[in-house]
Amino acid sequence: MVGTSSKSGAGGAASGAAAGYRPSATLPFVAEFRRQASRRRTQLALGFMVLLPLIILIAFQFDSGDDDDNGRGEFGSLIEFATTGGLNFTLFTIFVSASFLLVVVVALFCGDTVASEASWGSLRYLLAVPVPRARLLAVKLLVALAYSALALLLLAFTALLLGTLRYGWEPLRSTVAAQLEPGEGLLRLLAVLGYLAVVLLVVAGLAFLLSVSTDAALGAVGGAVLLWILSSILDQITALGVLRTFLPTHYSTAWLGLLSTPVQTDDVVRGCISAISYATLFWGLAFWRFTRKDVVS
Repeated sequence: MVGTSSKSGAGGAASGAAAGYRPSATLPFVAEFRRQASRRRTQLALGFMVLLPLIILIAFQFDSGDDDDNGRGEFGSLIEFATTGGLNFTLFTIFVSASFLLVVVVALFCGDTVASEASWGSLRYLLAVPVPRARLLAVKLLVALAYSALALLLLAFTALLLGTLRYGWEPLRSTVAAQLEPGEGLLRLLAVLGYLAVVLLVVAGLAFLLSVSTDAALGAVGGAVLLWILSSILDQITALGVLRTFLPTHYSTAWLGLLSTPVQTDDVVRGCISAISYATLFWGLAFWRFTRKDVVS
């Protein structure tokens, strides 16, 4: 037994690690998840996801009923459909949130996660535990993605619950599809949520890359949102021609094809390939950057 212990201790010393040290046991996912749950920004972001459908529902109660479409086109039609059932109310809530609010929330979770540790001066202490850099980044990324997905689900579930209680369980209606029975309509909404989750991976990747590149959390979050907005603006410039298809936001509204009859999936597939490619590139750069930088804060 003594010989075995000595051999084990010598092996630990040779590897430069203490006996019994396991890199895979450092910074568990559950511990980081709970740690982020205690943060005020997490609580406020998730709370607002629950509050927004309620605000929209209350706003609809002030509708006088004598307002016409006023040239609002598709948006005006969605407003009209929103009060015809819980599924339609959920679709409207997703529609008004997808282009900006969800982008900000995902950027907040993924852009604040590393930069905030650096700004507080706690990042170097985490690495001194020691937590391997690649593991630290992987756990923080997975937790940020988990909270982003939770925010999306909370928004949709709250809207569906409140909308169904107020307007009933009715067929799904939209300007791009025939009326869909509630069961099929629910499946279409789940597909929409899945596609939005994939598209928002681009925001997650960009915000995470900025988060490991700066000590300013606000800069990482704001930078990701601003670059997403810039891409959306450029996508409206038809003079760019085929170059627009390479922009990360070009297929951001392709989820509307999932509501059409029959379902249009061509742009959905292209959008998924584009989003996953961009996200993988940004995450790869983030890991490459962080594992080579000097962490002094």
